[in-house]
Amino acid sequence: MTIGSIIKTLEALAPPALQESYDNAGLLTGRPDWQCTGVLCCLDAVEAVIDEAVEKNCNLVVAHHPIVFSGIKKINGNNYVERTLIKAIKQDIAIYAIHTNLDNVLHGVNGMIAKKLGLTRLQLLAPKERQLEKLYFFVPPEYAEKVRSAIFAAGGGEIGNYRECSFSATGKGTFLPGNNAQPFTGEIGVRHEAEELKIEILYPFYLKNKILAALKENHPYEEVAYETISLNNLHQGVGAGITGQFQEALDEADFLRKLKTVFNLAIVRHTAPLGKKVKKVSICGGAGSFLTKAAINSGSDAYVSADIKYHEFFDADGKILLADIGHYESEQFTIDLLQHVLQEKIPNFAVLKTAINTNPVHYL
Repeated sequence: MTIGSIIKTLEALAPPALQESYDNAGLLTGRPDWQCTGVLCCLDAVEAVIDEAVEKNCNLVVAHHPIVFSGIKKINGNNYVERTLIKAIKQDIAIYAIHTNLDNVLHGVNGMIAKKLGLTRLQLLAPKERQLEKLYFFVPPEYAEKVRSAIFAAGGGEIGNYRECSFSATGKGTFLPGNNAQPFTGEIGVRHEAEELKIEILYPFYLKNKILAALKENHPYEEVAYETISLNNLHQGVGAGITGQFQEALDEADFLRKLKTVFNLAIVRHTAPLGKKVKKVSICGGAGSFLTKAAINSGSDAYVSADIKYHEFFDADGKILLADIGHYESEQFTIDLLQHVLQEKIPNFAVLKTAINTNPVHYL
């Protein structure tokens, strides 16, 4: 089992193309062609976690937060980032970070938080635009199913909970083969008219090369007629935050106590209670103040996130119960998510969770 094959499993869940422009997810140390001895999942790949990986014979650390986030000009051990990198490289430990790309998928970081809270009817809080493209192509009717199935297998035609979605219309196509052509049908120098299907299929932008390869490999024509366009449509499977609902509404005090219990919190920082029930909840693991307005506009009764600054609590404006549960605390279950995904896809392989609490924040 190579490290590269394990990375492919992770990237099927959260494609690297979905990370934010400021992020640095991906393989940070090590090589994908190394044989993997074991995986250690964590939030932060700090020195103690590298030591733990060595002790447990795991040469791949899968972390949520990238240990290398901004530019590094020297590596001489002057801070915890440099010391961690030196130790990982000396011990042949690969570090892979799966960060905002895991935040931006429905069943990622926020989906795990929602699951722990028992929320249902999950939807993205802020779906992203320009994540989808549409492919138009023309094909003889007798080859339509072969080509369409190949594109579906490559990841095309998925819309929400539906797969293998497409649209087709019948028409007439014409072409005149040149002297050097090798036409599938018709004669060189003679304009040919044939019945064709025009087929339309949506796909996420990062699969474009794979989709076009499937089209060309399975299409009978020497020159395939096709067009791709970028769409402004919101992608309901890609975006920030999540919303969900409780089966039964909770009193605000009971909701806040539930947060303390589920996330094992010492405290919850929150705005003044509004005197109403909590039924619909918005969530964003990690720093999520940028989504407060979206949470209000979603009709949520409460918004759960972290790293809310003093003045940002005013943004709730008496319209929503805003709760800050801490950065580490909000993302702690990401470790369970990573372990579960890898164990499910790669059974009978050592996938461990760190025993180290890497939270740098302590409470008296």
